[in-house]
Amino acid sequence: MSPAPVPPLTTLPDGTIKQVNPFSGTEVWTVSSRAHRPVAERHTEVFGITGDNRDTQTDFGIGNLLKTTPEKARMVIDDNGEPRILRGMKVSELDETVPLFRRVANLYEILSYNYWSVNYGHRMDATAARHMAEYLSERAGEDHIEQLLRKKLASAGRSAEEIDAMFTPETALQTIHELGSAFFGGGHDIILARDHYLPGATRSDQIVSSGELSWSDHRLYIAFTVDAMDRLYRANPYVRYVAAFQNWLEPAGASIEHLHKQLVAIDEHGLQNETEIAQVRSNPNMYNQWAVDYAGHNNLIFAENDHAIAFAGFGHRWPTLEVFSRSGTTEPWLISDEERDAVADLVHACHVAAGPQMPTNEEWLHRPLDVDVPMPWRIMIKWRDSTMAGFEGGTKIFINTLSPANLKRKVLARLLDAQEEGRLAPGIRLGNEVEFRRNSLRYNPTIK
Repeated sequence: MSPAPVPPLTTLPDGTIKQVNPFSGTEVWTVSSRAHRPVAERHTEVFGITGDNRDTQTDFGIGNLLKTTPEKARMVIDDNGEPRILRGMKVSELDETVPLFRRVANLYEILSYNYWSVNYGHRMDATAARHMAEYLSERAGEDHIEQLLRKKLASAGRSAEEIDAMFTPETALQTIHELGSAFFGGGHDIILARDHYLPGATRSDQIVSSGELSWSDHRLYIAFTVDAMDRLYRANPYVRYVAAFQNWLEPAGASIEHLHKQLVAIDEHGLQNETEIAQVRSNPNMYNQWAVDYAGHNNLIFAENDHAIAFAGFGHRWPTLEVFSRSGTTEPWLISDEERDAVADLVHACHVAAGPQMPTNEEWLHRPLDVDVPMPWRIMIKWRDSTMAGFEGGTKIFINTLSPANLKRKVLARLLDAQEEGRLAPGIRLGNEVEFRRNSLRYNPTIK
C-alpha cells in the first residue's frame, strides 16, 4: 500500500487514538477519559397513541396527505405483493391506494425553483408540466396549492393583507401558477415513509425508524430513493449533483421526527466531492486502498454480503459506519436490483445496530454525472451521540469517545443478536464470517 499523507489511525501509549480521514483530512481524537463526563439525556414528552393521532401526529403522517406538497410519486404494494410506482398523483387519486412511500417536494426548499429559473433559464420538464396541469384541472388541486402557498408566504413574513391580495378572484390563478411551479418542477424532494408509529404502538416514543422497517421494506425505501435521484438528474440539465441524506431525530437535524429522506439537486459538486475527485485522479484505487482495505487491515469490517461491505469508519466527527457498494457500476440508478438491495441490506443492518433512539445522519455519496473518474456508491451512517466541546472551533480537531474498534465491537454484538432474532436480511455475513479480500470494490476498471 502506498502511504497516505498522514496515517489514518495512530494509537498513543496512553490509549488516545488520533484519526485523520484520508479523503477529507478531518482530524479526530478519541480520548477515552472523555467518556466518563456526564452527558445530558434527551427527554421527550411521551403520550398515548389513539386512532385519532396515530396517522396525524405530524404533517408527514399518512392522515395528512394534503399538508404536504403534491405527490410526484408514490410506491404501493399491489394485491400480488409486488411493488409499483405511481407518478403524478392528483388529489382525486390520493385515497385510491395506500402508499408505502411517497415522494413530495420540500415546501421549504434549499434551492428554489426560482433559483434555477433566474440563474439558468430553466423551465420544468414535460413530465412536471403535465402533472401540474392535471393537478390544477381539479378544484381540489387549486385549493390545495393555494393553502400551501399561503402557509409558505406567511412563514416568509408576508402579512395577512399581502397574502389575501395575492389570492383575490382576479389574482389567485396567476399566483397559483407562478408560485406553485416549485411544487412540481423543483429540485428538493422528500421521501416519506407511510407509518409514523410502529404497528400496535401505544406510546408516542414507539416511532418507526429505518432499523424498525423490515429488511424487505427497507430495500424498497432505498429503491424508491434511488428512483427519485435518477428523476432529479433527468429533469434538469443544469444539475451537477444530487445530494441524498436522512436526518433521524431532532439532535441530528430533523425538523419533523417522521422517517424521511431528502434529495437536493445542486449546480456544483460540493467541496468534498471536488477534493475526492482530485485525489482519485492521482490514485484511482484509493477507495479500496484507504477505505475498505485499510479498514480490513485494522479489523474494522463487521459485515458484508456478495455486493457490499460495511466497516467502522475513521476520521469522522461522529462515530460513523460506512457501507460501500462493490458493484462495477458507479451510478446507484444503473446498478442491478440485486446489487442495490445488497447496499440497502447493510444500511438497514447499520440502523438496526444504532437503534431507534440514536440520532443519526445518513449521507449518500456517488460519482457526479459529469465526472470521468470512477467513484463507488457509498453511504455513511453517523451517530450524533455527542455535542461539540468548543475545543474544535479553534483547532479543527474533533473529539469523540468511541474509537473505531470499539464502535465495531458494539455494532457487531448488536447485529449478531439481531441476526439470531431474524431481523436482518438473508445473505449478510458478520464478524468471523467476513472474508477480507483486497480490492473487493470493483468500481476501478483496472482491477476488474
